[in-house]
Amino acid sequence: MFLAGTTGIVIGGPLSILIVSFINPDIVGGVGPDAVWRGMATIAGSWIGGGANQAAMFETFGASEDLFATMITVDVIVANIWMAFLLYGVGISKKLDKRLNADASSIEEVKKGIEKYQASIMKIPTLPEVMTVLAIGFGATGISHFGADLIAPWIGEVAPQLDKFSLTSSFFWLVVIATTIGLSLSFTKARKLEGVGASRLGSVMIYVLVASIGMLMDVTAIFDNPGFFMVGLIWMAVHVIVLLGVAKIIKAPYFFVAVGSQANVGGAASAPIVAGAFHPSLAPVGVLLAVLGYALGTYAAYICGLLMQAAAAV
Repeated sequence: MFLAGTTGIVIGGPLSILIVSFINPDIVGGVGPDAVWRGMATIAGSWIGGGANQAAMFETFGASEDLFATMITVDVIVANIWMAFLLYGVGISKKLDKRLNADASSIEEVKKGIEKYQASIMKIPTLPEVMTVLAIGFGATGISHFGADLIAPWIGEVAPQLDKFSLTSSFFWLVVIATTIGLSLSFTKARKLEGVGASRLGSVMIYVLVASIGMLMDVTAIFDNPGFFMVGLIWMAVHVIVLLGVAKIIKAPYFFVAVGSQANVGGAASAPIVAGAFHPSLAPVGVLLAVLGYALGTYAAYICGLLMQAAAAV
């Protein structure tokens, strides 16, 4: 369901551009840094992962700060409207499960698995363990900066034509390398650092990033560009249609529909809230899927951005 949600976002972006271009081409027009598709690419980053991916797409595709501020507003408003519907669905989840012909007993299995895993690794962190988590985090960041400063200029010299794919952007490679390091460490003993609060420390850093992005938000900008709001709603509608269509086919319980969607659209900040609304012990499911969203978002949002660039050129 998570991957279905991601697919809905990836195809929803270019589809919304094509649909709105038939209604009013000026809404999705623009050139240079003010090209609307560049701003929408930042929403793709946010809706497939979160703030880190949004910042990556902002730097990678080079949207103007004014356009970025407007798109942050569209992102927040549309995403929270959808989250309200998801939370309402929690109260009627049994009815929705019947509509989807789903067997919710699998959720009980997830609950027991999570409780068992948490009990096996959870402990009070010591100072050396906290320092280890921070060392790995900042160390991986340093390696990512070093690698990005080598790769981006090299590509700019040997293949400058790849600039149109943003492969000459240092920030793009910074995020890709950091994401790859994180995924690689998840297959080592480093994953046990979750037991001493690795994701909590990571969440602190994410909130700092989200706050920094939020400072660029201009709520009044949406009134100057109401067409962008329409684009966002159409985009979200495609995501929902794909999500519910797949849920009906595989008979997925509403829990997986809601959390799979919110792990994409809301990220680590709100996916645990939706999961916890079903049962407190299920909140980590939202966290884990949101982390997967951060990892996948770097690549999927980039692909979505390229598709929207192509759609805008049609």
